[in-house]
Amino acid sequence: MLALWIVPMDMRTLSRFVGKMFHLKHNWGRNVYVQFSSHQELTTADQNAQGRGDEPNRILLVTIHHMLYPITVEVLHQVFFPHGFVEKIVTFQKSAGFQALIQYQTRQCAVSARTALQGRNIYDGCCQLDIQFSNLDELQVNYNNERSRDFTNPSLPSEPKGRSSQPGYGDTGGMYALQASGARPVGFSQMANAAAVAAAFGGGLPPGVSGTNDRCTVLVSNLNPDRIDEDKLFNLFSIYGNIVRIKLLRNKPDHALVQMGDGFQAELAVHFLKGAMLFGKRLEVNFSKHPNITQGADTHEYANSNLNRFNRNAAKNYRYCCSPTKMIHISSLSQEVTEEEIVSLLEEHGPIVNSKLFEMNGKKQALIMFDTEEQATEALVCKHASLLSGSIIRISFSQLQTL
Repeated sequence: MLALWIVPMDMRTLSRFVGKMFHLKHNWGRNVYVQFSSHQELTTADQNAQGRGDEPNRILLVTIHHMLYPITVEVLHQVFFPHGFVEKIVTFQKSAGFQALIQYQTRQCAVSARTALQGRNIYDGCCQLDIQFSNLDELQVNYNNERSRDFTNPSLPSEPKGRSSQPGYGDTGGMYALQASGARPVGFSQMANAAAVAAAFGGGLPPGVSGTNDRCTVLVSNLNPDRIDEDKLFNLFSIYGNIVRIKLLRNKPDHALVQMGDGFQAELAVHFLKGAMLFGKRLEVNFSKHPNITQGADTHEYANSNLNRFNRNAAKNYRYCCSPTKMIHISSLSQEVTEEEIVSLLEEHGPIVNSKLFEMNGKKQALIMFDTEEQATEALVCKHASLLSGSIIRISFSQLQTL
């Protein structure tokens, strides 16, 4: 059967054409079927091309070659957001393979991303990036899900399964719901955290954080050996990620190794804690040359600790990541606790300038302001996970300036 799409200039011409087509049976000896198409217009292959080659544009067309592991919106966002604010991502399947459109806020960000990422592999030996500038001016995203995302509009609904959010783009298919087994991303932070990171930081990262570190172990030096121990280090570093294990170096009593859950969390700890004051010492925090800490008699294990903050509500905990401040936030409080009890627990660490006990969503919380960041840091390090009025309390730094 031969199928033709014919586009007359106007509706009158279309009506005449349909009438004449019914008389062709006598000339051709075949039935001719005419029906209206749902397409508003036809485009040629050249018009339908998504890529424009080397002419810079803020939208990138990305083709993934040798794709042995699934690539989702979260994975792509984790790869591309270190180069600028990513506004939208749409993924789809075409004859060329798995493709995506990445829309940056500015053309300069897109140029930077293409320069840095063209030809690189997302995973070792596979998932190679082939990046062109798109000829599109704006992406339309109707749903936020694993195939499309508008980071400027997080309130969009999720898409029903089996439908594509971008007109004309095929469904990516069931294979992209698979979990990669044993795949390790090269040069990008742990993919399992991508969605949480995006939700917490609004599609970008704090200034100075690259998101490309893959070293999980941190070396902490200039500690006060008379006052520090593994649990206090856990209380401080667990603000920035899950802790696997900690080792105090016996031959260097003011040094310690802290192994974080992944490279991104380690980078947050280095970024926010470098130069922080604790117990009269200014901390030096750097990436260690050791990829991990060997388990032994002198290591403390925390991988299975219920006190690790990022096992649940990771996005919320990433929002608390900041340098030490004068104000701490206390949660998981007993409903019977009083403001006086909280102040009494913490005042040994320095003068309390202001305090506030309040209730949110039926749960009691508190804000405590100290004179200095060091006093607040000491209170957090010493009193996080303490028992107060029958409850194990949680302490984080607050980014509020005043009460």
